[in-house]
Amino acid sequence: MIFDVKLGENFRRKARYVAGGHATKTPASVTYSSVVSRDSVRLCLLLAALNGLDILSGDIQNAYLTAPNREKIWCRAGSEFGDDKGKVLIVVRALYGLKSAGAAFRAFLAKKLDEMQFKPTISDPDVWFRPAIKADGEEYYEYILVYVDDLLAISIDPMKIMTEITTAFKFKNDKIEIPDTYLGAKIQIKHINDHDCWTMTSSEYIKAAVKNVEEKLSKEGLRLPSKVTTPMSSNFVPELDGSPELNADETQYYQELIGILRWATELGRVDILTEVSMLSSYQASPRQGHLEQLYHIVAYLKKKPKLSLYFDPDLPRLDPSMFNDDTEAFLEHYRDAKEEVPAQMPTPRGRHVTMTAFVDASHASNKVTRRSHSGYIIFVNRAPILWYSKRQNTVESSAFSSEFIAMKTCVEAIDGLRYKLRMFGVPIDGAAKILCDNESVVNNSSKFESSLNKKHSSLAYHVTRWAVAAKTVLVGWIQSGQNLADAMTKRLSANKRDYLFGNWTY
Repeated sequence: MIFDVKLGENFRRKARYVAGGHATKTPASVTYSSVVSRDSVRLCLLLAALNGLDILSGDIQNAYLTAPNREKIWCRAGSEFGDDKGKVLIVVRALYGLKSAGAAFRAFLAKKLDEMQFKPTISDPDVWFRPAIKADGEEYYEYILVYVDDLLAISIDPMKIMTEITTAFKFKNDKIEIPDTYLGAKIQIKHINDHDCWTMTSSEYIKAAVKNVEEKLSKEGLRLPSKVTTPMSSNFVPELDGSPELNADETQYYQELIGILRWATELGRVDILTEVSMLSSYQASPRQGHLEQLYHIVAYLKKKPKLSLYFDPDLPRLDPSMFNDDTEAFLEHYRDAKEEVPAQMPTPRGRHVTMTAFVDASHASNKVTRRSHSGYIIFVNRAPILWYSKRQNTVESSAFSSEFIAMKTCVEAIDGLRYKLRMFGVPIDGAAKILCDNESVVNNSSKFESSLNKKHSSLAYHVTRWAVAAKTVLVGWIQSGQNLADAMTKRLSANKRDYLFGNWTY
């Protein structure tokens, strides 16, 4: 009998009778159940509002036990079996605890979805789709998102899909309903600017996390800091901290806290991403000062527990004059540049989307290694889909070079997201528009006649210019104070943070 706490479900306590999987051999095949990616969830919430589709959710009851067992497992009956005591019992269902139980359930569910004519998308095998037609003749795709046993159905008539699934599976408490939580985040549909859109907030998860940390500290006679205005103390420099190293137990707790906070960023707490990214670098050997800053972040979350993301299907409002569209000139030099459209790409259906990105780098921000920090935010229409904050792998000798490294990273992420959209059957309107506050990088990326002076930046330079020639990106300049990605690379004042995050969070 296993007793545990589910971190992804607001720290809910669970008890479960399981098999002794540790005593069996590991199967040669895949043993786990894959799960839908978080950016796929955000994309599908956007597509639902964009195409006027409804969403219903359901949680399969005793999921693994519905699937046939892949392993040859037996046990001997105990006295609780009465007259059958002593008999050999064969485990025919994928009992929790067996190494292949997750994969067995995933395969069993996939078989049912395939019978329903749903097919997994190649870019995310846990997003299933099938073509459909609305009553007015408009063509679109229905989607099913699978996170082990948690299902989301997106369609004009999602109840029909969920009812079809109940022929093989039973949902917990027979509940099929409009989702209010998913993966620990609270989601709901709201009416803004004369249209509906889905929102996501991690407020309940944050509340449970803060309570968990406060209970631990109270046992040690400690409390969270009371006066916090930003996630990290303004005078604290992680790489220069010389406080004592944590012991083994403290290090493990530090790593657990990092995991909790990183999941919070996945659920929408983008305002702590930069600070969590910085402190994540010290998980192998954290110090007391680093742990205190994690408590500082938790205290900040306690003070500001609410932050919502809106997956707004409205088109972005950008001034076309911000971009110098010199694609044809680039194509003269990169003659074979073109976007690689997947051969297996489904026919696009539904309404088109556009992409916008903000990118930035903080040059030589690490005072010990002098490595820079990259950050970007990628929007589909006005919905934030991807965000990134990470220290660069190399030491760059100029702000220009570090900004170009960040630009290259952003371009590669855009390529991956465009591929995913195409494999979801979503039509894309034009090139993704990237906004950067470094004029030299913008000129090198948007004006063909601009030459590269820093030869060691040539890889990032040509990757970006190739993407411009292929018409997948278009680069424009934005003032530093207006660049949303500044908050992904730097620790800013409270007022500056509120201004930048206030432009795309609520």
